[in-house]
Amino acid sequence: MPHRIYMDYNATTPPEPEVIKAVTEALQEAWGNPSSNYIAGAKAKAIINHSRENVARMVGGKAEDIIFTSGGTEANNLVLHTAVEHFRKNCRAAEQGEAHSNGCTGLPHIIISNVEHDSVRLVAEHLQRDGKADVTSVPVSKTTARVEVEDVIAAVRPNTSIMVRGDREICQRIKSLNKQHERLRILLHTDAAQALGKIRVDACELGVDYLTIVGHKFYAPRIGALYVNGPGTRTPLYPMLFGGGQERNFRPGYHMRSTKLYLEERLRAVFKDRIRFNSHYPGSDNLPNTCNVSILGPTLQGWRVLSNCRRLLASVGAACHSGSGNRPSHILLSCGVPSEVAANALRLSVGRGTTKEDVDIVVEDLRETVQLLEEMN
Repeated sequence: MPHRIYMDYNATTPPEPEVIKAVTEALQEAWGNPSSNYIAGAKAKAIINHSRENVARMVGGKAEDIIFTSGGTEANNLVLHTAVEHFRKNCRAAEQGEAHSNGCTGLPHIIISNVEHDSVRLVAEHLQRDGKADVTSVPVSKTTARVEVEDVIAAVRPNTSIMVRGDREICQRIKSLNKQHERLRILLHTDAAQALGKIRVDACELGVDYLTIVGHKFYAPRIGALYVNGPGTRTPLYPMLFGGGQERNFRPGYHMRSTKLYLEERLRAVFKDRIRFNSHYPGSDNLPNTCNVSILGPTLQGWRVLSNCRRLLASVGAACHSGSGNRPSHILLSCGVPSEVAANALRLSVGRGTTKEDVDIVVEDLRETVQLLEEMN
């Protein structure tokens, strides 16, 4: 079998050797309950505290702002659960004369975009289906592939409890609304799973109340965390689970960006006008390591190309959505990518160890695969 080249780093990353070493040592020496007083427990507590400080530093927060979770899905669920509870408790307090009543009618209102990860979108849809929340899905612009600020502001209602996908400008506008007298506070959340370890992320500069962190996207174990700006004090946080009482710098993206640009350059050189880059939008940023690309042709659907590649290991989109079969990505369609182009999409995401030699091999593998599929037809 030829050596395979991994370009699916947005799905998951291999843990760094120092990560494996740290986890192995912890399993051997710090296996105790961190709430206990014996040595193995004390070591576990010290490691957790140190890890919390490291994660906080990575996102510009404080150690007490970090809540460890099982992954990004739990973190996103926890945020939306909190938004619903926040609304209910405010309404209850208003009924008892302990808080203002403006906005405390009907159901809590959640604003998301139409390109959310399933761990946000499906939770919001579930809450709406169960009659626990109203949900507005703001479409992204087909010109910029971004949520436009004015579209978000237009969606705000008196009973809006949370806005998901907050960038700096949206956060500033929402915070201005929050300053209005007797208005229900709108909570702000962003899912930074794909950003961390690739671009600089500072929760305080963004102005968000919550920020989702996913370890296995940046060479760490398959664990998650949630940044909360002052959990339980400045920002509400309500548990979904009850029981034990636990849980009360990364390299810049320059190398990965240069590797991605070289990948795009080679794809253009080989496939010329048959190539379509699905993440190039004027005025919009994209991840420094990610190339979402379609090779145009009636037999070159993304899944078909990848299943015939001898060297390339990649995907057509988020691994979490693999159950959707061979349908085009709803995110690409929402961004205005034509259906026949979206069907051919490949998501190529390079990592820290990806070399130009790897890129050359992958592009040649794609060239041979395209030729094979077209000859078979």
